[in-house]
Amino acid sequence: MAQIGIFFGTDTGSTRKVAKQLQKLLGDELADKPLNINRVEAETLAGYDILILGTPTLGEGQLPGLSAECQEESWEEFMPNFDAMDLAGKKVALFGLGDQVNYPDEFVDGLGELYDTVVECGAEVVGSWPVDGYDFNQSAAVVDDRFVGLVLDKDNQASLTDDRLGTWVAQLKAELGL
Repeated sequence: MAQIGIFFGTDTGSTRKVAKQLQKLLGDELADKPLNINRVEAETLAGYDILILGTPTLGEGQLPGLSAECQEESWEEFMPNFDAMDLAGKKVALFGLGDQVNYPDEFVDGLGELYDTVVECGAEVVGSWPVDGYDFNQSAAVVDDRFVGLVLDKDNQASLTDDRLGTWVAQLKAELGL
C-alpha cells in the first residue's frame, strides 16, 4: 500500500480524470490508484496517513450525490461515515472543481464542506491554494484569503489545469516532506 490514498466523488467524470492525473504525477510509489468514494468503505479511507480528497461542486453549492441529481451515490451519502471517524494525525489535501462564471456566489462550496468535515474529524489540512487568478463573488472554500485546496475550473480555465496540477503536486511534496 502506498502512502497516499486518493478518493474522489464525481458526476460527469471530470473529478475522476483529475484524480488520475494527480496519481500519475505523484507516482505509484507514493499514491495508490484513485478510488470513487461510492465504492469504498470508511475503513479503507481511514487506513491511509495521507489523503487526497476531491469533489466537484454541483448546482448551488452541493456535494455530488443523489439529491444533487447524480446518477450514483457519492460524497453526500459517504459524509455520515465521518461522524465516527478519527482523522487525528492524518494529513489531508483537498481539490475541487467548480464553475466560477455560472456559480460565482457558491464557487467550489462543496470543497468547503469537505474541508469543514475533515477538520472536525481532527485532520491537518495541507495544500491551500491562492485565490489569485479566479473571478468569483464568494466561496465557502476560502479560509484566510486562500482556497482550502487546489481549485480547478475546467469549464472556463481548462488551459490552466495542467500547470495548476503540476504546481500543486510540487507544493504538496514539499509540505509533506516527500
